[in-house]
Amino acid sequence: MVGDALSLLHRGTRSYGSRMGAHGHGHGVGAATDRRWLGLALGLIVAFMVGEFVVGLLAGSLALISDSAHMLTDAASLVLALVAIRLAARPARGGYTYGLRRAEILSAQANGITLLLLAVWFVYEGIERLLSPPQVAGLLVLVTALVGIVVNLAATWCISRADRSSLNVEGAFQHILNDLFAFVATAVAGLVVLLTGFDRADAIAALVVAALMIKAGWGLVRESGRIFLEAAPRDVDPDALGARLAGIAGVAEVHDLHVWEITSGQAALSAHVLVRPEADCHDVQRAIEVVLREEHGLSHTTLQVDHCEDESLDDHCADPHGPVHLGEQVGDATP
Repeated sequence: MVGDALSLLHRGTRSYGSRMGAHGHGHGVGAATDRRWLGLALGLIVAFMVGEFVVGLLAGSLALISDSAHMLTDAASLVLALVAIRLAARPARGGYTYGLRRAEILSAQANGITLLLLAVWFVYEGIERLLSPPQVAGLLVLVTALVGIVVNLAATWCISRADRSSLNVEGAFQHILNDLFAFVATAVAGLVVLLTGFDRADAIAALVVAALMIKAGWGLVRESGRIFLEAAPRDVDPDALGARLAGIAGVAEVHDLHVWEITSGQAALSAHVLVRPEADCHDVQRAIEVVLREEHGLSHTTLQVDHCEDESLDDHCADPHGPVHLGEQVGDATP
């Protein structure tokens, strides 16, 4: 387990775009399995948080008590992720025609925002301690950080077993991963203080962790914002897709083409397709669905397919949304 967790230090910082471009649950991990792994991570974090708080009280260490408060935000992020998974699993009913699947995106955005806010606090505290460094108990900091590394390695490994193509799970993962980075930096700082007496090492470590938190937090806010704004998945170019559909035999025009993500990894598409008078609407629709499914992984599609009359395209949608993609001349189109 330790070897797997250590490799996460590299994989955890890889591009959000490449990970979020995947469709569906690539690892076949269900919501129940996700809840189990996140629940195990939550148990580890809460146990360490309580222990750290008690040690801080016994040792009279404000630093340890403050860090236990930071662990509380990690626990809150996991609770939020677990609640979001349960809400997203509810079936669609009433006015919520997609169900509550975007509760997971709300959770991811909340986790991203809290990471950014914590980073701001770390930057403020780090600069203040660089200017006026307090006395740091290097040995106590080092021992506590080493224990924190072990606990966070275990928690990070647990969350990595869940489906990280879900932006919600990824948000919780980034929270715990950055806390792991924080403990590594704190351990290094504690060792430096213990060996050299250089108290500013603690502040420098805090600033390094803040930079990592800003990177992770901004990634979560950016990706969740794209979903809320109905942006196309990163691996889908709507213009290229529209041109590809317009090139299918029998297609005269494609407009009102919309492609978006219902939640992370679950894309949907709708379009209005005009078919040439001599073509069969059903055959054209089946050809389009094959292209969407096999070339772009889009299976949740809604297509309005109509015949255009006498090659005239003016009778449909006088004010189409977005670009209009015209088909090739008759005989030039490819299936």
